[in-house]
Amino acid sequence: MLTRGVVSRLAARLRTALLPVGTLVAIAVAGIVGFVALAGVSAVDAAFWLLDPTSIELHFEGHAGPEQLVKAYALAVFGGLLLAGIWTGETVLNAAFGGRVMEELERMQRDRRIENLSDHVVVCGFGMFGRTVTERLSEADEEVVVVERNEEELENLPAGALAVVGDARRESVLAEAGVDEARAVVAAIDDSATNVQTAIVGSQLGPSVRLVVRVGDEMYENLARRAGADEVVIPEVVSAKDVSDLL
Repeated sequence: MLTRGVVSRLAARLRTALLPVGTLVAIAVAGIVGFVALAGVSAVDAAFWLLDPTSIELHFEGHAGPEQLVKAYALAVFGGLLLAGIWTGETVLNAAFGGRVMEELERMQRDRRIENLSDHVVVCGFGMFGRTVTERLSEADEEVVVVERNEEELENLPAGALAVVGDARRESVLAEAGVDEARAVVAAIDDSATNVQTAIVGSQLGPSVRLVVRVGDEMYENLARRAGADEVVIPEVVSAKDVSDLL
């Protein structure tokens, strides 16, 4: 399912193609109108001239008229169509594939940066709680990798923080965030059961990593500790701003 952010970026890329496509159509229309006015042919014949320039030569073999003027005009029109066609092709290809290429390059660059990280903090979930923790750590010049399923939530990612889009309960996603080299993992998702599952996976990938798990109420505290949590945070008891002091 496409997110609003993805749809917005796609729409922006498509809008960039409107100008060259409009230019191409305008030149074609101008060519048809010009041929009709100069040579007195029908609009259908004029349109055919755009597709088959040799038909202009054939036309003047049996008809009188400003042959040289029409040929000069045709040369200008065909030159314009060629340039507009190249412009349109490049723009459409860029709109269709350029974004994907850039996204892939950005992903590769992000992966290299994460691979070079060590002693960083992985924050799973970028809701209000996770965002507050991330901002506090970033302000303290800590290296942070955020794991979030909803790409739209990452639009407010602090400068310098990195992000992995995916489900924090999946080993591949946490591995991509570099949990094995991290010093701490904060399970900050707005769901206690999901945070406990994240803690289990995180402890398996990084046995020595410090686990801070957010739960909604005290009934999950013992379960979280059995899952490997070093610290269990209940928002009603400990504010998100205090979590950075636990790391």
